[in-house]
Amino acid sequence: MTTTTRSPAPARKKVTATKPPASPAPATALSLHIGLNAVNPDHYNHWSGELAACEADADDMRAIATSKGMKPTLLRTAQATRAAVLAALRKAAKALKSGDLFLLTYSGHGGQVADVTGEEPDRQDETWCLFDGQLIDDELYLELSKFAAGVRILVLSDSCHSGTVTRDATPAPALHGAHRPRTMPPAIARRTYRQHQAFYDDLQRAVAAEAGKAGVIEPDAALAQVAVTSSRLTTVLSTFAPSVILISGCQDNQTSMDGDFNGAFTGRLLQVWNNGSFTGNYTQFRNVIVAGLPPTQTPNLFVLGSAATFLTQRPFAV
Repeated sequence: MTTTTRSPAPARKKVTATKPPASPAPATALSLHIGLNAVNPDHYNHWSGELAACEADADDMRAIATSKGMKPTLLRTAQATRAAVLAALRKAAKALKSGDLFLLTYSGHGGQVADVTGEEPDRQDETWCLFDGQLIDDELYLELSKFAAGVRILVLSDSCHSGTVTRDATPAPALHGAHRPRTMPPAIARRTYRQHQAFYDDLQRAVAAEAGKAGVIEPDAALAQVAVTSSRLTTVLSTFAPSVILISGCQDNQTSMDGDFNGAFTGRLLQVWNNGSFTGNYTQFRNVIVAGLPPTQTPNLFVLGSAATFLTQRPFAV
């Protein structure tokens, strides 16, 4: 009897389905809109600084943010306290990661306090006049430096003293018949500083100390000698992790004007944006805005960190 032995069937190869590469997570976008039609006279030496159009500016910028899918925070007049603004900035810094977008808009008075840390050529630190106290420019830049590397930050500032971070000239007075300028009168600025000198001096020293511990280069000193298009920007500010674009309401020696409904700068920006029909980049956006304003008010543009790619993008693109 012959026994036939069959060879075992070849093992079937296990076929593993190939998964398509995961799509990158969509960018997150947050925004903060600050608009003050007045300030608390208790802090500002009995000066309330009434303006007409700043809350409307904040509302309109929030509308743009919402239309682009951002999650907005709105702080108007009495809501726009130092604590509320700083809390919103810090919350955004913790939430956002590389590739995300943060839009920060301010409409209100610009002010000044004496510089006690020695980095300002004119011995004055510029400020945003919040409802219950001023936010010093050094504070703002320190808060922005806390955002993660690769976060894109767009700052739109419709106030005086907003041209660059090296503001060494006094804004020109408003033309006869024009709307009031968005600047705290120098006499009020001096009185407000004297009234709260210990607070502002201690605040500046604390900011300088924290910046030093964090290894953050003081941007006022760095940008004093660096043009926007300079190849040295990324080298000088290599420790400034996020990419920041600031488009301001005016040059150092000019005045940002209030208006009946919008400020001159914000109103022109809205006109150029035209409900999203503008298709250029940030540099072109600023240039077209400038073309529609009088020579007495020329919006400026400067950057912090590595913002070359950011500049080429369409405004407000998430």
